[in-house]
Amino acid sequence: MIEPENCAAADVSIRTADFDAGVEIDKLRRAGVGAIATFSGIVRNDAETPGLIAMTLEHFPGMTEQEIQNIIDQARRRWPLTAVKVIHRVGRLLPQQNIVFVGTASAHRQAAFDSASFIMDYLKTRAPFWKKEETSSGVQWVEARETDDIALQKWVKPR
Repeated sequence: MIEPENCAAADVSIRTADFDAGVEIDKLRRAGVGAIATFSGIVRNDAETPGLIAMTLEHFPGMTEQEIQNIIDQARRRWPLTAVKVIHRVGRLLPQQNIVFVGTASAHRQAAFDSASFIMDYLKTRAPFWKKEETSSGVQWVEARETDDIALQKWVKPR
């Protein structure tokens, strides 16, 4: 088990402003990094959300950042990470706009891949965000998805 205090500080940003994934990836480069894994989530408009006009994300300032930091600390206890960056946007977002960026850096690719996936799975199920969708047929709050809870199970089972 790796002690999180022996790793570089994580960078957590909750904001309304957009981000440039390429710029964020460059910020993860440093000595000892052999792999950077990233995930970028965007607002989709597909068969699951027909007629989507916009999505609005809300959060509890302070509480949300602390919970994301807790998730990152858990990842750092599992994998030898050199750097972590999590950006999550809030406010009203339109289809094809960025929502979330998760980037992890490590000396080895598998640690980078696994930790990025772990952080994203926990963000989807544990971070205190609330989402509502504005569609051509009205506005509704989005319920948690069972598929997100199922994805999380791969991390809570004994390794």
